[in-house]
Amino acid sequence: MNTSHAGFRKYIAIIGRRNVGKSSLINAIVGQDVAIVSDVPGTTTDPVFKTLELHPLGPVTFIDTPGLDDEGFLGEKRVERAKRALYRADAAILVVDDLPSEHEHFAADLLRQLEIPFIIAVNKFDLKNGLRKFYTHFDVPIVEVSAKTKVNIAALAQTIAKIIPKEESKTLLAHLVAEHKTVVLVVPIDTAAPRGRLIMPQVEAIRETIDCAATAVVTRDTELAQALEKVNFKVDLVVTDSQAIMRVEKIVPNNIPLTTFSILESVSKGDIKQFMESIETLKNLKDGDTVAIVEACSHIPTCDDIGRVKIPSWISEKLKVKLNYKFFAGKDFPEIEELSDCKLMIHCGGCVLNRTAFMRRMKLAKRLEIPVVNYGMLISHLHGVLERVLQPILVRK
Repeated sequence: MNTSHAGFRKYIAIIGRRNVGKSSLINAIVGQDVAIVSDVPGTTTDPVFKTLELHPLGPVTFIDTPGLDDEGFLGEKRVERAKRALYRADAAILVVDDLPSEHEHFAADLLRQLEIPFIIAVNKFDLKNGLRKFYTHFDVPIVEVSAKTKVNIAALAQTIAKIIPKEESKTLLAHLVAEHKTVVLVVPIDTAAPRGRLIMPQVEAIRETIDCAATAVVTRDTELAQALEKVNFKVDLVVTDSQAIMRVEKIVPNNIPLTTFSILESVSKGDIKQFMESIETLKNLKDGDTVAIVEACSHIPTCDDIGRVKIPSWISEKLKVKLNYKFFAGKDFPEIEELSDCKLMIHCGGCVLNRTAFMRRMKLAKRLEIPVVNYGMLISHLHGVLERVLQPILVRK
């Protein structure tokens, strides 16, 4: 997936006090005037997102934030927005131009609390030489720069590139398949299925099976029984669409490992431990609680849409609770304010996201203390088969 849309970019927050040169620094990095610069304190009133290609990182988005020392009622609101913008960050640059104060220590403590790696950019060092030594106890990389004269801007980019977490690549099912084994992939055809093609995890599963020198048998759930008979039940793994798990589980013998595409995605892109812990919180849901259902792709909902129709119906039927739902779809993650009253987040498999983009969402949910469950794990739990479909995963782990 060689794309640079928002889900795959690295997000770098620029933070610091007012008038330390945060916006000027972004302009220097970009090489053009993309951020408004003024001598008036508090010119940047809201987080501003600036997207560009930055060597050697590639596509990145800089988050220009309001000053952390803003004052008054509106100032406090701006500081709160600046803090919330950090939830999206993969890394940060703390810009300073004076001796350390409570604001720098507050910023550093906040970044460490959120597990966001950061560096310190000592701006205007040509005018205020000698500041560097006062920041060594922060124990992070320090770069002396001048946004005005563009000194050491390239070194700053190189330093931030070194601390940004590298993307961890995981296979979908190759780790579960050996040479000459047989995998049956169950692909139901319903109204939401794309006409004339398979969805991404199904294609990925076929390709990984072939790459492992194994055999992929693809069938619908309506022909699954006949397919198993044709291969004389000599099957090493069955993977099904989550929506068909209640039918497929009855067909596949207990001695054949069974899981779902969505659960495989939760392992390859997300944090299965976090998902499993969140499953336990389902019993705490009460009538009237608000739940966010989040999908990474945008599509036109159908009459039996999995997120908007089926999952709420199953929750009502199995858990006997009446919940309020907020539905979100697309590459942009919901705003923090939109999630503030949510007791649970239910997320799709994330087939259009890579692991970095998916984990950014997982970490945000954790920072907001919102339990998050995966479509596949939730559906399997509601139908009483979660232990079985997790077994192939947990055995290999």
